[in-house]
Amino acid sequence: MKKILITGAAGFIGRSLCAKMLENNWKVKAFVREESKISLLPVGVESVCLDLVENCNFHNQDFAGIDTVVHLAARVHIMNDSTVDPLDAFRKVNVLGTERLARMAVFAGVKRFVFISSVKVNGEGALRPYTENDLPSPQDAYGISKMEAEQALACIAAETGLQTVILRPPLVYGPDVKANFKNLIKIVGLPLPFKGINNRRSFIYLGNLVDAIITCVAHPKAAGKTFMVSDGQDVSSPELIKMIAFMMNKKPILFSLHPSILKVLCKIAGKGEEAEKLTRTLLVDSNKIRNLLGWEPPFILEEGIKETVKHFKS
Repeated sequence: MKKILITGAAGFIGRSLCAKMLENNWKVKAFVREESKISLLPVGVESVCLDLVENCNFHNQDFAGIDTVVHLAARVHIMNDSTVDPLDAFRKVNVLGTERLARMAVFAGVKRFVFISSVKVNGEGALRPYTENDLPSPQDAYGISKMEAEQALACIAAETGLQTVILRPPLVYGPDVKANFKNLIKIVGLPLPFKGINNRRSFIYLGNLVDAIITCVAHPKAAGKTFMVSDGQDVSSPELIKMIAFMMNKKPILFSLHPSILKVLCKIAGKGEEAEKLTRTLLVDSNKIRNLLGWEPPFILEEGIKETVKHFKS
């Protein structure tokens, strides 16, 4: 049996990936940040408690017998604190932590390193689909840190021959999703001023992302490549709201409001960033992974929304 190490294993994506790798007859070792999170892991997963946020100290025995590392752990938020430099805080974990993890993996003889990056490396708000060939244009500290982590991995790969694979997903949704997507589910059925929004957005369902990761773990042609991944079905925000409402057995109530007025009102309400994400266009072209690796998402958007809502209602 091959053995895989998954960081961030107790998280939203990590738990699902651990379970699927066990189903595929892999031995799974997990890095988790807090001991209390170990109980969240599927039965059969070997665990190591290691706080990647506070330290990046790894030991050779942590990688014993490991063939592949999937690096999910990352810092994604910074609390409002004027004394903290956001970019420095993101770099500490997302760049330095990734680099040290990769170098220790090389030292231990790991062959492949799959890194979950973000479409934020490409940028935000372009009217055309982002591709792997775009020049990076991150617009915030998180995106910059992910770009720099990718660059660090490229250097390590060139120096050592480590097979690196990078995935850049858009917003991931699925059972137990948090943050903006969960908040959207909560307010569906209330009057929402998004009827006139004519945007397009790419998403990726948790089950599809996990399947793409597993493909990149095993496929020989994935080595050294960067892939954009998505469900392949782009929808407007009003269409997404209607779809969620249908799965919730609710009637969507949408009305139009001029975008500039909507933006001002959301800022006053302290929801300016959330509204911006919901109303802007963000598209991903995932043809490369489909054509090169033959990957097709096993779930369509409607199935993903249905499972996400089902879990939310339960």
